[in-house]
This record gives sequence, C-alpha cells and structure tokens, in this order.
Amino acid sequence: MNDTVDEIGHVLRDEGIDADYTKQGFLSLARSSAQVSRARAAVRASEAFGLPNQWRLMDGREATALVAAEGCVGALYTDHCAVVHPGRLVRGLARVVEALGACIYERTPATSFSKNNITTPGGSVRAPVVVRATEGFTTQFKEYRRALIPLYSLVLATEPLSERLRTELNLNHRMAFNDMRHLRVYAQVTADGRLVFGGRGAPYHFGSKVSSQYDLVDDVHEKIQATMTEFFPALSGVRVTHRWGCALAVPRDWHPSVGLDRKTGVAWAGQYVGDGVATSNLAGRILRNLILLRDEEINHLPIVNHRSPQWEPEPFRWLGVNLGHYAAGIGDAEERLAKRPSRVAGVLESLTGAH
Repeated sequence: MNDTVDEIGHVLRDEGIDADYTKQGFLSLARSSAQVSRARAAVRASEAFGLPNQWRLMDGREATALVAAEGCVGALYTDHCAVVHPGRLVRGLARVVEALGACIYERTPATSFSKNNITTPGGSVRAPVVVRATEGFTTQFKEYRRALIPLYSLVLATEPLSERLRTELNLNHRMAFNDMRHLRVYAQVTADGRLVFGGRGAPYHFGSKVSSQYDLVDDVHEKIQATMTEFFPALSGVRVTHRWGCALAVPRDWHPSVGLDRKTGVAWAGQYVGDGVATSNLAGRILRNLILLRDEEINHLPIVNHRSPQWEPEPFRWLGVNLGHYAAGIGDAEERLAKRPSRVAGVLESLTGAH
C-alpha cells in the first residue's frame, strides 16, 4: 500500500494527467490524553507488525506547527500518503484507456451478471471474464445484499481560504489530516485553497438501500461543519460552497478483497472501507495478473481471494450498524470525560472488526 501511493503518482506523471497529486504525508492529531494513549498504542502495534518506521509520534508543539487545530496535544505522522483530485484522476485515466482502444459505455446499468455475461437494459454483453467492481452499490444485486453494507460518508468544501488565513491555521500545505476520534473525520486543502472536510455519522438505511438522496443530509452536514469550526474556530464565518457524499463498501470483517473464480469467470475487487483511491489501483494490478496469468509478488497478498463473512440479516443489520454509529459517538464522549481510551469503543471494535 505504501508503494501504491507512489505508483499512482508515477502513472499520473507518465501519462500527463493533471490531477493535483501532491505527496506530503498524513497527520492524525491527538486532541486528548486518551487519543495520545491510542497514538502510542498504534506505534507499538505497527512496530510489532514489522513496520517500525510507518508512524512517527509527535508532541503537541510539533503537531500544531503542521496543523493549528484547537487542543492539539500530539499526533501520528506518516509520509506514506498523497492527496489527489479524484474526478480529474478518473477522467484522465478514462482518456488514457480509450486511447489504447478500450470502450467505456456510460449510463449503461448492469441489472444482473453471471458466467461470461452481463445483462443491461439495452442487451447482453459477453466476455471471458466479468469483473464486479461495484463497491458500495454491490448490495443492489439481490444475491449480494448481505455481502457488505453501504456506509455513507459525507463531505463539504469551503470557499477558497485566503493565504493569510491558511498561514494563520498552518494550512498552507496539501497534507491530509484528521484527529483520532472514533466517529471518523478527515480533511485536506485543495490545490485552489479550499478546505475539504468530511466524516461519518450518516445513518445506515434498512435493507442496505442506496439512493442519491442520501448523499445530502442537512443535519449530518451541519454536524460536520460544526466539527470543522471546532477544529478551527477562525473558520466560523467561512462560506461552505459544496456538499456531497456517497456510500462506502464495508465488509463484515472490514477486510478488502480482490480475486478471480475461474470456474464462473467472475472476478471481483472492492469493499475498500474508504481507502479506495489507493486500494483500487493495487486491486487493478492484481486483477490484471490473475486474468492474464502473470505471477507477481502482489498476487500473494492477504487480500487476494479473501472471503469475508456475510452481514447479519435484517433487522439485526440495521440495529447493529446504527448502534455502532451511536457507540462511536459515546466512545468519544467517554474519552473526553474519563481521560482514557474508551471501553465502549473497544467493545465496538471487537464486535465489528472496525478500526
């Protein structure tokens, strides 16, 4: 995954795609003593896993010098992260593959698929290998209704911030950042100086339903904006110009997967749990190898041919996922009061495999 961050940059450079790619690393802020404890535990876990240099622990002064968020008392930093404009990335890649002779048929929904065949409203498409790469929309196929859950993440973007304000808040860079709360948030500054700030907290919809109307949820977007201004009170008067969202694919064990069943001719890649920009690049290269019978080291990663367990049937799925959202918020409140890592969040992670 560390190498994949650089691989994306190399492809963009070599193909002449301007997607605002910048590699300046990732900062996870600790804004309480409990978060500092969990930051130290993350460093120890990474060392035990065999990656002693994956994370660097920072004190509050070092962290605030990079991102001047309120109440910062420490941070984790890794340089294995880049930011990119995903719309420009996907359109640039589309131009490249079309120039190589591939055809992309937009506005053509796949209503079903089976061995060597995809059914669309306009007819059937046949191919030696069918790749299911439908991510959060996979649950719209009945047979995959319990394979994952579509978990909505919502995002907003501010108007371009003045250089003076970005300098005041130590946001005059393109480093990605968040803090270590359990109800996740994430942020970055765009190439034109906007702060993009997103987070979880939108409800899971019964039956794994996906709809464009769930991309905009006023009260959740308002909470995300309130969190942004809690990070940076100086942004309280800044105008929000864009709001959006989409469903992330979350398997029961929070484990991504890519593989090929040669008996059925169906390959798959997905359930990236929010890390899809990089993981889909890695998965695409693995799929190429599996389909074309090329043997490379990445073919033997633990995500290859991994099978996640099914999610529980409804209504247990709806109850569990939405209670999980609630428990994450309770865990953050518990840490603010108890000044130690949350026991509630620890139980939640052990039950769901979330991290």
